[in-house]
Amino acid sequence: MLAWIPYRGYWSTPFARWQGDFAHLHALKFAAHVARAELDQRQIDAKDFDFAAYGLTIGQHQSFFGLPWVTAMLGAPHLTGPTISQACATGVRLMATAAGEMATGGARRTLVIGADRTSNGPHVYYPAPEGPGGTGTAENIVMDNFNDDPHARCAMVDTAENVARREGIDTAEQHELVLHRHAQYASALDHGRAFQTRYMAARLDVPDARLRKTIRQIEGDQGVYPTNAEKLATLRPVREGGSVTFAGQTHPADGNAAMILTARAEEARDLAPAGAPPVGVLAFGQGREDKGFMPAAPIRATHRALEQAGIGIGDVSVFKSHNPFAVNDIAFARAFGLDWRTMNNFGSSLIWGHPHAATARRGVIEMIEELEMRGGGIGLFQGCAAGDSAMAVLVRVG
Repeated sequence: MLAWIPYRGYWSTPFARWQGDFAHLHALKFAAHVARAELDQRQIDAKDFDFAAYGLTIGQHQSFFGLPWVTAMLGAPHLTGPTISQACATGVRLMATAAGEMATGGARRTLVIGADRTSNGPHVYYPAPEGPGGTGTAENIVMDNFNDDPHARCAMVDTAENVARREGIDTAEQHELVLHRHAQYASALDHGRAFQTRYMAARLDVPDARLRKTIRQIEGDQGVYPTNAEKLATLRPVREGGSVTFAGQTHPADGNAAMILTARAEEARDLAPAGAPPVGVLAFGQGREDKGFMPAAPIRATHRALEQAGIGIGDVSVFKSHNPFAVNDIAFARAFGLDWRTMNNFGSSLIWGHPHAATARRGVIEMIEELEMRGGGIGLFQGCAAGDSAMAVLVRVG
């Protein structure tokens, strides 16, 4: 195994649609606030970690200081490590970074945290003294990058349209998948959100911006809008002549998620509840698709992960994905001869939203919990990222 994950040694906040319940919270401060409470609940001292990594994609005030600031707020000022940004793949990249550090003997117990706030994204001005009249360039970090890949010269939605055209994926099949993903998410809310409360607080105290007092309590994700076939039938594609509607893509969100990884199985067992199954990381994979075909990139990353692990797709029993577009799952399922209906039980980012650095982390966590419910097995998480790239990870439970 490349690394071990203590069962239940992970957590996620609910995800809140942008400009919602977390819009006032500084992503790094909020992540440290949540992590401190979660570690205390598990009676784990932050001072016992010897490596950490923090992931973000949307800059925050003073995020220049990144991981060292977060660990200082956690009460572990000795703890250092990198701050990593790989867009939607950041969550898996953090795991790979921790595994690599442990493989070289540089760490034995690690903590990785991913957090982003897409709400109120920075507006940046870049000076250009040699420009006409010294006029610089301005950028809206969130919206401008959603709408223009500087290499592919297209918006994110255009990459989905490119894959849909290449694979012959129409709006009807995308909407069929959307309805199925909503039903899968709804099953995670059954019995008082029994599935989600395996890794998420039943009620989360939302603090004020200074993290000094609770201003409200929330139960589960905020801003997930139910739909039905009648509503979907009224939608038209975003692009003229295209196939992707607003329902066929995820929504930006705010939130954070974290995970503990260890170098030794014994240490992971000691940090897990008594009798919990072992959770090991088998392999990672990365890949990059043709320019402007981002949703298909996980296919290449998955092939690489399977090769690294020395197994086939038939050895995988649970499939989870970061699916910013319905097109992602359809293209992936076709490439591997799968039924997309069997993927993403209990939820996916298409429904619960996309806070970038935290998105993949939550997907991996849900995958582990589903594997435990099945009595063990191998799970695959895969997801695309900006720049037509992707990462995948294989995990064994039991």
